[in-house]
Amino acid sequence: MSLNQTFNRLEPNAEKFACSVLKGERVRENPDLPDEQQVHVHILEEQVRLLKAKLFGRKSEKSSEASEEQLQLFDEIEAEPQQPKEVNVPAHKRKRGGRRPLPEDLPRIEEIHDIKEEEKICACGSQLSRIGEEVSEKLDIVPAKMQVIRHIRYKYACKSCDGVEGAVVKTAELPPQIIPQGIATPGLLAYILTSKFVDALPLYRQEKIYQRIGVELSRATMANWAIQVAQKCMLLIKLLIGEIRSGPVINIDETTVQVMKEPGRSDKTKSYMWIFRGGAPEKPALIYQYHRTRAGDVARSFLSGYNGYVQTDGYAGYDFLESIAGIVHVGCWAHARRKFVEAIEAQPKNKRRRGSGEVAMEYIGRLYGIEKKANELGLSEAELYRIRQDEAKPLLEEFRLWLTERERATPPKGLLGTAIRYKLNQWSKLERYIEDGRLRPDNNVAENAIRPFVVGRKNWLFSGHPRGAEASATLYSLIETAKVNGLEPYKYLRYIFERLPYANNEDDYKCLLPQYVDRDALDVKSMGVVI
Repeated sequence: MSLNQTFNRLEPNAEKFACSVLKGERVRENPDLPDEQQVHVHILEEQVRLLKAKLFGRKSEKSSEASEEQLQLFDEIEAEPQQPKEVNVPAHKRKRGGRRPLPEDLPRIEEIHDIKEEEKICACGSQLSRIGEEVSEKLDIVPAKMQVIRHIRYKYACKSCDGVEGAVVKTAELPPQIIPQGIATPGLLAYILTSKFVDALPLYRQEKIYQRIGVELSRATMANWAIQVAQKCMLLIKLLIGEIRSGPVINIDETTVQVMKEPGRSDKTKSYMWIFRGGAPEKPALIYQYHRTRAGDVARSFLSGYNGYVQTDGYAGYDFLESIAGIVHVGCWAHARRKFVEAIEAQPKNKRRRGSGEVAMEYIGRLYGIEKKANELGLSEAELYRIRQDEAKPLLEEFRLWLTERERATPPKGLLGTAIRYKLNQWSKLERYIEDGRLRPDNNVAENAIRPFVVGRKNWLFSGHPRGAEASATLYSLIETAKVNGLEPYKYLRYIFERLPYANNEDDYKCLLPQYVDRDALDVKSMGVVI
């Protein structure tokens, strides 16, 4: 049934009803309407209020401290009233305000300031002696500047054989380059790609920046360089995939991307960037993959032959994981929590009270409280497993029983009913995180990995060709893996671009992965000054 049809059935004046709902006013209940239509009115109101909250409300899903304290005042989860708890606040040192010291590794240029020679004579006629000095530091910056590296190759010949057929001429070889026929050095390539994929600076903006420096460097040229570099890094990507598939857990997520000139598709058709995160917990790896579809076949292909945990949100495209031997599908509490947030946001502000949505949020908050406590204590994986079994498991069972009871009394098509039904349908996957101390309750590590791509997408808007989208996926994979392993992206890219031409076997390439790179060799002089 369309909205217009609904309006005509529910109210004699449909236009008045629509305006009232859009203004956030609650439509007066009509006792002559059947109960089913009254419920439909309530659902429509919820949807409009949720839409307004998404458009104009706060974007964070975190509850304010004040609201959390208010919820605690009316705690209806426990059957018995609780006694006030004593909270011990540990003593702490108060930090003084003031300017932070400048980093020690920055180069220092000393400027000596002395008094005039005639001022070095005391009033008594004696010469003043220097007894010390006062030092103050100020921060300066040298803007990025271009420089040209001239490769001069000496040539040698035998003068005795001059004019003789077959005379020998030897020329020094040029060191191998990642783009042999191009003018770009590893430093320039790393700078351009870091600016785009880390700082979200599109190539057309970089083109204007270089024009101000005095260099004509077109966006088409830079895009072509990015594609060539990405192709040279494909063996690194294959090794990263192997790292991910070797780990105990793989986290998966996806987001949309606009790609032009896709064969047989309109430029307005949405494609997808997939993210896979896994590998050893202390050496994680990330892989971005561009695909034309959101179908589960993408994940199925990536996971072929994999055994272990796979954590995702509740998207139906991942349901096939339940039927694959060797894979344990884990759900996402952050995704499930979001639906209760929406149900609360859709309540009328002037009549907002502590209801079932708030009670559900309290349960989830208590589950995350267990995780926070374990993190603060620095528990091992085995210890985390035990505390989850002792504390989280009974709380989960209590929460499930509460949801089952509330489902019977909640309209199924409303936002709250949808949230409860989603939670119960996903329950077996949601509670699996307590089975292993290596698991997290949510899929946030994958969602956080998607965020840099989403920020960049807001600036460059689309990829001009499928080859560009594939190159972007490759470069995002290397950069984001470097970041989660604590490496500075520019230093890492420059390092591997200098050394990739010398790699001959799998061991050489593996040494260039962010997890195994020689960190001491990443230092580059004048970092960020010369490009």
